[in-house]
Amino acid sequence: MKKKIITIVIAIGLSPIAIHAQEAWSLRQCIDYAIEHNVSVLQTQNTVEQQKVDVNTAKWARLPNLNGSASQNYSWGRSASPADNSYINTNSGSSNFGLSTNVPLFTGMQLPNQYALSQLNLKANMEDLKKAKEDLSVNVASSYLQVLFNKELLKVAQEQVTLSKEQYARIAKLAELGKSSVAEVAEAKARIAQDELSCVQADNNYRLSLLDLSQLLELPTPEGFTLDFPDTNPTFVPITPPDDIYLQAMASKSGILAAQYRLEGSERSIRIAQSGYYPQLSFGAGLSTGFYTVNGKAGENFSKQLDNNLNKYISFSLSIPLFDRFVTRNRVRTARLQQLNYSLQLDNAKKGLYKEIQQAWYSAVAAESKYNSSTVAVEANQESFHLMSQKLENGKATSVEYNEAKLNLMKAVSDRIQAKYDYIFRTKILDFYKGKPIQ
Repeated sequence: MKKKIITIVIAIGLSPIAIHAQEAWSLRQCIDYAIEHNVSVLQTQNTVEQQKVDVNTAKWARLPNLNGSASQNYSWGRSASPADNSYINTNSGSSNFGLSTNVPLFTGMQLPNQYALSQLNLKANMEDLKKAKEDLSVNVASSYLQVLFNKELLKVAQEQVTLSKEQYARIAKLAELGKSSVAEVAEAKARIAQDELSCVQADNNYRLSLLDLSQLLELPTPEGFTLDFPDTNPTFVPITPPDDIYLQAMASKSGILAAQYRLEGSERSIRIAQSGYYPQLSFGAGLSTGFYTVNGKAGENFSKQLDNNLNKYISFSLSIPLFDRFVTRNRVRTARLQQLNYSLQLDNAKKGLYKEIQQAWYSAVAAESKYNSSTVAVEANQESFHLMSQKLENGKATSVEYNEAKLNLMKAVSDRIQAKYDYIFRTKILDFYKGKPIQ
């Protein structure tokens, strides 16, 4: 019975993994799962929630507060008698109760600026959260395409092994007929071993890239984790110029918006610091009462004393800053320097964004050109390999020439695969900068 319970618990604990392992993951599924489970994204999301609390605190800072107080005091020993000013031994006790409130009337506009600053900080943190999700989406897309790229290279390597085995079978048959030497048979066999080694390396690269992706998704294990392999034949369309993409990105990218919100908030920080130059006016009110005993005796009962000793007050408090050892002046200077830093950060974010767009654009153009040229190279090498195979069968070519043609074809195919996935990734990045989600 105990073993059955343990088995059920393990099955329940691993059920989410098993469910995902049963299906091939699309890029969108990988991105959504990574965003939901990534620790950095969750930490940034927690920062947003904390900032919401700060906004709520600043929102209600203008309301009056209300405080209650209660105290119990005892005293004994010699003390002056209020009747004849003689010293006598007395024991006295007092119970005091009070309520008080205070309302800030004027704080040099500190409170409204603090509320506005907290709202801008919240907007900046929300953009930070969006940026964390966007950066993670780009990383997942890059890892996802790397898995697809390594998978195709693995297929090419497996095809090379198949060709080498077919070539070995032909040469071995020719050797039986006395038309091929023992050295050529040994060379063909060595070629199979070498191609199988390359295939093992390609398989390892595929498995490692799959492991990297599973770790990026915070999966506990890559076992059973498979990807959906969509049609990756690229469709070449005119690529939007980088300047046009940059203008679109400026209005939507989270990194730029967060920097803008912080720069806008720095103006509020300056005003908050400047509030120290202004007088502070507040209103206070309260009431208090108490109950007294002397030598264990009360002149009147508890409720009567509370009623007779009731005291009420209101007050206005005005604080005028005259000299604060240059604290306010230095706070204003610090706030202005911080504003300059935020301005420089915004400029740096804009320049960095433009550089990224330029690099992605030129890489996409280069990848398109490389893909087109490598396609021509693949077609030419396929024709060359086909002719070389016929020559070899007719005894007009050596195995060295055949292997060279096969390697040239493999290189051309690999170059085309690399160019294809490079183009796909760069165009996805450009679409991402234009505000389109990565699919």
